[in-house]
Parts: sequence; structure tokens; C-alpha cells
Amino acid sequence: MRVGLVQLNVSDDPVANLPVTQDLVAKAIAGGAEFVLTPECTNLLSSNRDHQRRVLHHEGDDPTLAALREQARAGGIWLLVGSLGVLTEDADGRFANRSFLIGPDGAIAARYDKIHMFDVNVSEAEVYRESAGYRPGHRAVVADMGAARLGMAVCYDVRFGALFRALAQGGADILTVPAAFNHVTGAAHWEVLLRARAIETGCFVLAPAQTGFHAEAEGKGRRTHGHSLVVGPWGEVLADAGVAPGVIFADLDLDAVGQARGRVPSLRHDREFDAP
Repeated sequence: MRVGLVQLNVSDDPVANLPVTQDLVAKAIAGGAEFVLTPECTNLLSSNRDHQRRVLHHEGDDPTLAALREQARAGGIWLLVGSLGVLTEDADGRFANRSFLIGPDGAIAARYDKIHMFDVNVSEAEVYRESAGYRPGHRAVVADMGAARLGMAVCYDVRFGALFRALAQGGADILTVPAAFNHVTGAAHWEVLLRARAIETGCFVLAPAQTGFHAEAEGKGRRTHGHSLVVGPWGEVLADAGVAPGVIFADLDLDAVGQARGRVPSLRHDREFDAP
């Protein structure tokens, strides 16, 4: 399976971001990718909840989702829209951070709402409370792509190994971690976390990322780490996008999943234990 990971530098304007995303998806298709992936927050990055409420849509009305579904259908590819901020009917008005797997027919094959919210104090100057604007999901998702089974995650989820173990034991061969990873924590933890998740599960890990400084008309902006990665099931980095927007490619030998798990069959070695 040839995969193409799209690395973006979005602003807080979904209308302006869409054609840039479509152009890079088209380049991935032209490069022979059968499975194309975009990062978390493909439609926008914004810290202003009022602005988000004005420009976001419900899933059924979202123009970014509609356009990318049509692009997947026209190109005959599988497409992971890493995540979109979408409106919900929740009483408290919070949004969903939702990942979409689109089939070659343009239909939505699977949805996953990010479970773990990025509520952290990176430094005195950088404090994030994702849960103030987004409500967490509660269901792990493994989707059938025909040639492979896909376990879906988003960004901060990567720090919670139990989720990835459950996805692998639920049949996943490939794990997706679309992200808008903070530039400070990304420099320290991004690659080692992704490699650890691959080693623990014997899965391929595909992690398309946001990169650079993200301007906001109504906010201070933020920086993300970049370095979209493809990691093999033995923990080896197969492709690294660096820090520039663009597309990277990798050819996945899905037989490598069984080979890695045969060498270290840890997914079959769980034992119950008494908690401390």
C-alpha cells in the first residue's frame, strides 16, 4: 500500500485553508498514493471559541468535508481527514474534534471523536484547555479498509498506550495519529511516542501533522512541530516530512505486521495483575 501524508500549515480561516489542502491531496494522488492522510485540525486552528462557533459547521453541512469526500471519490482513494472541528448538538455548546475515514466511493467509512483532551500547562506562557471548547469522545474505532484494518486516534491520544493496545488487539494493522502537536512537547516526545506505539503493537503508525506558526485573526496564534512520520511495525522511521508543508510517501509491506508480531508476540502475553 502506497501512502501519502499531507503536512499542513493552516490558519483560522477554513475557506482559505481548503484549496491548499486540496492541492496537496492532489499531489499525493498524482504521486501514486492509494491512501492519503491529512492532519488534525485540517479545517482550522484557532484558540478563539467565538470565532470557531461562527465559522464551524455541523458534519452534514461542512464544506471542507464535502469537498474532500468528492476528491477521494474522483481520485478513487482512501482518505483520512485527520480531524475537523465540527459543531455538535451538545447542550454546553462544545465542538467535536472528529477524524473521518473516507472510502474510494466518497462515503464516510468511519468516524472517530478524539478521546483524550489536551488540557496541559506546557509553560507559564502556553496553557491549553482543549476540553473547554471540545467535548471528548468515548469510543475506540477500528475500520476495515479491505487490504488492512485501521485503528483511529488523534494527537494527544498518543500518550495513552492502552488505547493503542486495544486498537491492535481489536484487529488494527495500521494506526493513524493525525496531529497538531505542540512545538515544545513535539521536539521532546513526538517521535519517541510514535515509535513506542508501533513497537508495542506491531502496527504501522501513520502520523500526518501540522507545522510552523499558525496565524489567527482573533488570537495570538500557535506553533506546531511538523515532522509527519511513517513508522514501521518494528519501530523504524520510514519517512519524515521535516518542517515544510508538503507531502511525503511510503510504501507499506503489510506482511511486516505479522512478521513483527511473530518475532515479539506481546499482544498475546497480557496477564492480569493487582494494581498498586
